Amino acid sequence: MDAQTSLVLVLMGSDSDYVVMQETGNTLEWFGVKYKMLIASAHKTPVETVEYIRTYEDEGVEVFICGAGMAAHLAGVVASYTLMPVIGVPLDSTVSPLSGIDAMLSTLQMPGGIPVATMAIGKAGAKNAAIFAVQILAKKHSHLQLRLQEYRDKLRNDLIRSQEKISCTPRVTETLG
Repeated sequence: MDAQTSLVLVLMGSDSDYVVMQETGNTLEWFGVKYKMLIASAHKTPVETVEYIRTYEDEGVEVFICGAGMAAHLAGVVASYTLMPVIGVPLDSTVSPLSGIDAMLSTLQMPGGIPVATMAIGKAGAKNAAIFAVQILAKKHSHLQLRLQEYRDKLRNDLIRSQEKISCTPRVTETLG
């Protein structure tokens, strides 16, 4: 995706985060939302991170999604440099014994006035971050409202089909005495 047409900038703290954050990309692609995905560290590349924020904001990015593990300050740093919505995805880290709880608390506990919408830890959070971004964008880009409805209908229909499979499964109904 090229920066000039991207509506969402997805940032992740390291390349190991891609395994989870590709869920964000896949979901944005399903909705037809153009995005750019980059590695940016609040701690290791702070100057470049701020440059990314400024550059992509100037080129039309409307929502930032940030995935990071452990100290997870990426979303907070991004939120401090932009007026656009920032969505944080806490990630589990193989080097942290806290299973993503540390990242969740770092992303969640923002000072008043610098909000970050925080999703669940891991792939579910990465997916929901994309959907939440689409909901934000749908206010301005009305075609996304239709895609959101299609998505909800798909979830509903998939669940109904699952229920029909279970309903057709023979069951033992008598108890053994």
